[in-house]
Amino acid sequence: MRLKQHIMAALAFVLVCAGGAYAQQEWRFTLWDVAAEQEQSIADAVPDLALARIVYVGESHDQLSHHLGQLEVIRALRRAGHDIAVGLEMFERREQESLDAWLAGDMDERAFMSVFRRNWGDMWPLYRAIFVYCRDESIPMVGLNVPRSVTRKVAREGFESLTQEEIGMLPPIACNVTPQYEAFLRRVVGAHGRDESEFRRFCEAQLVWDTAMAVHALEYLENHPATSMVVLTGAVHAWRPAMPLQVWRQKPSTAQRIILPRIEGRLDIGAVDTEDCDYLMFGVEE
Repeated sequence: MRLKQHIMAALAFVLVCAGGAYAQQEWRFTLWDVAAEQEQSIADAVPDLALARIVYVGESHDQLSHHLGQLEVIRALRRAGHDIAVGLEMFERREQESLDAWLAGDMDERAFMSVFRRNWGDMWPLYRAIFVYCRDESIPMVGLNVPRSVTRKVAREGFESLTQEEIGMLPPIACNVTPQYEAFLRRVVGAHGRDESEFRRFCEAQLVWDTAMAVHALEYLENHPATSMVVLTGAVHAWRPAMPLQVWRQKPSTAQRIILPRIEGRLDIGAVDTEDCDYLMFGVEE
């Protein structure tokens, strides 16, 4: 993990010095409609996506193409005239003031990079194009996450280990891991050598994460009834049994659409169905 952090830090430095050259790469993105079993452009999918209050676009955090695909979805909805906000796994809810300052132009990029690093490490160059576009187009960005110290403690010691102060950092949620949720995580991420008690704590941490983000997204939408939200989050959180299920449990009437990135051999045609997602996104560098 430490080696990966050093590599990402070096990559960030190179990309910033190069003026964010990665964001200038040309990619062509298409969606695979899982139910219809057909390929279509993102623009062609907009009428369906626009029916949802929440559109999830999952990612592998260190894959540039996934972030550029997320940007294309945001752009397509914006160009079609839809009122959208962007929900972020990458930012804690308590950092909203800093996000708002960036969007208002009251914080320059160097200062905001420090805020980003505090929330999500040295990956700013991979996300930069999204944040700049939202700032320039006045698209609200909403922090959905909870303090990482809380989810890490749950993963180490379990939900019951949280103090009242730590529980106060979360929205009002329960942490009841169902057999279905546990089976979903075994399928998607595996046990990775954890014993049963460790895996159970991992499930609790993931459930806290999914549920808190669901609550925060719904709170924003409740206060902005004319707005839909594009949620940018890791693919594991975007699968239907993860955050979308927690949204449904909180408010079943919330229409949702799920786009997962195609990952060959794992998230691929024939490997997922409508119980997992609505679309797979394919990206080809041109």
